[in-house]
Amino acid sequence: MKLRNRSNCAGMRIASSIFFLCMFFSVASQAQAQEGEGAKPDVLILTTGGTIASRTNAPIIAGPALVQAVPELTEHANISVEEFSVIGSSQMTPAHWLGLAKRINMLFAENADLAGIVITHGTDTLEETAYFLNLTVKADRPVVLVGSMRSADEISADGPANLVNAVRVVIDKQAIGHGVLVVLNEDISAARDVWKTDNRRVHTFNAANVGHIGTVDPDGVRFYHRSLQPHTTNSEFDVANLESLPRVFILSDFTGIDEALVINFGNQDMDGLIIRTFAGGRMSAGMLAGLAALEQVGVPTVVTSRVPGGRIVAAPDYEFPAVVANGQPDNKARILLMLALTRSSGTTELQRMFDTY
Repeated sequence: MKLRNRSNCAGMRIASSIFFLCMFFSVASQAQAQEGEGAKPDVLILTTGGTIASRTNAPIIAGPALVQAVPELTEHANISVEEFSVIGSSQMTPAHWLGLAKRINMLFAENADLAGIVITHGTDTLEETAYFLNLTVKADRPVVLVGSMRSADEISADGPANLVNAVRVVIDKQAIGHGVLVVLNEDISAARDVWKTDNRRVHTFNAANVGHIGTVDPDGVRFYHRSLQPHTTNSEFDVANLESLPRVFILSDFTGIDEALVINFGNQDMDGLIIRTFAGGRMSAGMLAGLAALEQVGVPTVVTSRVPGGRIVAAPDYEFPAVVANGQPDNKARILLMLALTRSSGTTELQRMFDTY
């Protein structure tokens, strides 16, 4: 009996020890979890609307509800949400761009602990907003634009995964100093070079001349190269005191364009003109005649190509002063000219800025 009692006592002591060890590790685990919670980086998600926040035949999802629908976000960062707008990106305007740039600069200036900002955006004009911010945000902390090609209630909606991947990129130390980025379909692209190439498919965003700069893989974020053109903190453009942007229009050349149409277009109230030419900067006779007739108007003119790849290397000798874009498509050349005109309207200086950015 004594032996049995000793055995029982020993068993009780062992059980008691195991119990207290379990309690210790449980408390320690909770403490570590709490430390991890506090150590997670702070990320702000600015919502603007777009397909990522849309549903079939239903109102656009409000910013907080959009983020709450993706609980996995909180596994990576401490998330806060701010609703900037609730519109489709086809309704974006230069006024929205100015407001976004100013708001982002203010948020970074007021929050030293803010790791970065994710902007949810419709894909129609996402590349334009990204490029504008790339030239006007005054911080090297990451800013990532993200969208989706499928609405929130479609089968295999791509929005949630894209949003999680955007947050993963923002909190990755490698993303610092890359300028404004675009993250969709597990690809990371530089704002200057990316553009939408497909009306429906999820792999719509590509960079014809340079390719994606990184990927978002299950085991981590990978960067492979960076854009060499100045951006963000190295950009000379400052919108802090701007209330509006110069009016810049785009005119596309086409076979048999009428000279009178070009002249009428050029006589509109504008500050600058983007010409979308054929390959190599070549223009039709009607376009050339119309622009030559408009020379006395003195509107700064930038020549782009409708061909996606490559740049205009040796532009023809035009009978009017013209700046040649440095591989930027017409929509991005328009953005750069808008900003460039806030500093100069001279052809030589404008050409310098296009060669630089």
